Amino acid sequence: MDASNSYGHSQGEQRMSLINRLTGAFGVGALSALGLAGAALAQDAESTIVAGDTAWMLTSTVLVTLMAVPAIGLFYGGLVRSKNMLSVLTQTFGIFALGCLVWLLWGYSLAFTSNASEATNAFIGGFDQFFLKMSTPDAASPVLSNIPDYVFICFQMTFAALTASLIVGGFAERIKYSGLLAFTVLWITLVYVPIAHIVWGGGFLFADGALDFAGGTVVHINAGIAALVGAIIVGKRVGYGKDAMPPHSLTMTMIGASLLWVGWFGFNAGSAGAANGTAGLAMVTTFAATAAAALAWHFAEWLIKGHPSLLGLVSGAIAGLVAVTPAAGFVGPMGAIILGLIAGVLCFFACTGLKNALKYDDSLDVFGVHGVGGIIGALGTAIFAAASLGGVKGDDYDMMAQLMIQLKSVGFTLVYGGVVSAVLFIIVKVLFGVRVKEDAEREGLDITTHGERAYNM
Repeated sequence: MDASNSYGHSQGEQRMSLINRLTGAFGVGALSALGLAGAALAQDAESTIVAGDTAWMLTSTVLVTLMAVPAIGLFYGGLVRSKNMLSVLTQTFGIFALGCLVWLLWGYSLAFTSNASEATNAFIGGFDQFFLKMSTPDAASPVLSNIPDYVFICFQMTFAALTASLIVGGFAERIKYSGLLAFTVLWITLVYVPIAHIVWGGGFLFADGALDFAGGTVVHINAGIAALVGAIIVGKRVGYGKDAMPPHSLTMTMIGASLLWVGWFGFNAGSAGAANGTAGLAMVTTFAATAAAALAWHFAEWLIKGHPSLLGLVSGAIAGLVAVTPAAGFVGPMGAIILGLIAGVLCFFACTGLKNALKYDDSLDVFGVHGVGGIIGALGTAIFAAASLGGVKGDDYDMMAQLMIQLKSVGFTLVYGGVVSAVLFIIVKVLFGVRVKEDAEREGLDITTHGERAYNM
């Protein structure tokens, strides 16, 4: 792979895959024709595996795992009250484990194989890889032929499980654990997997040429809208708007945010699919956008509220990480800085002004950071990918046409993810319940749900 390619989180022309090597064709047509070709084809592709690329993708997979366990748990846990710290750690860890199993059993197959029906393949993949029945240790990935199949499966698995974990922040401190686990299985299967296929796995937005390097739509907008819908359906916390609900440990939150920034290099630079120039570009843009967004939020808060808080600084960093995710391999460092500045300021207002105006209780601002930040990043990618603005797209790049594709991608993710997530929350509410009783919520979920305390002092 050269510096112009990414592994399938972009247009067909960016995908360096076994299909391309064998057919010289790009996009959905070739994907549908070949699909997951089986053991014989995998053996033929064995020689395409590159040791250096494999080592980098193994490392990236571990880095993304770090984002979920323990980083997101520490980041979220520090933001809730001490009586709910352990519940958030349990929820994020449990969801990640459950998400891994869903992905290995059927999620990967539905996301990254082809459906026999071309019309159906526009929305969902096939059943060829249920239970990973066609994978072998020595087989190259049919999606990314320079690394083993199992490595690509694991890398994508961490994305799916992490995305489900992000949603928890929308309704932290009052969600019923059994209902949350049931929702997780349904959501990964019916929301995450279809959108992953549609954008990355050969679906209709992939065919349209949607640019999403590492998950602006698939991960962040998807998680953000699910968290917002969940916050509304589960309802506000007892005492919200009346009682003080400050974070109990900004120290924990800062540690979690720092680990997230480190892990995000696996998320973004790993999405190059190889140890190459695109990975280097994704790394520098991830540094640039994150630093710019952290300071933009920090100074905006200082100007408006009169104090530069640690919470604002780390929240801005996460907003920058989110915004650069879809853009990391397409924009240049200067474009990433501008994208980060925009995201830092707009996400700050989304988490304060917008949230207060609409009066929803998104406990940890998942929509304000991941939803809004993802939208900014997805749309900004179309602009800053242009070579004239430092991006990787050539002189024939049509910015306005790409912006329309990005708008379509954002709109579809918001509508599909929002509607289906709402339906799933309602189903789970009827069958399992989604909220603990009021007295349990007042006492805290650590004791009432898990029978443990985060702190015994």
